[in-house]
Amino acid sequence: MQPEAAQILALQALGWIAAEDDVFPLFLGATGANLGELRARAADPDFLAAVLDFLLQDDRWVVAFCDAGGHPYGAPQSARAALPGGAVVNWT
Repeated sequence: MQPEAAQILALQALGWIAAEDDVFPLFLGATGANLGELRARAADPDFLAAVLDFLLQDDRWVVAFCDAGGHPYGAPQSARAALPGGAVVNWT
């Protein structure tokens, strides 16, 4: 996945998170961000990577997000790999 497509998917994930009453407070608590900071950082690739990191913590969230947006279930992981810090590390 290209970085631009990954950023778009991460923005969609942020929108999904914000619309979920049970998930959004967890996201705010995990990031320590307020609504103004979310708006200001929504175009920051590092922040978008953190959005996907949060989403990927729970398979139920991934499935719900992907079902809502018509994405394949592997799309969030592919998008995360295309954003800063997402490269797969080869330890051998």
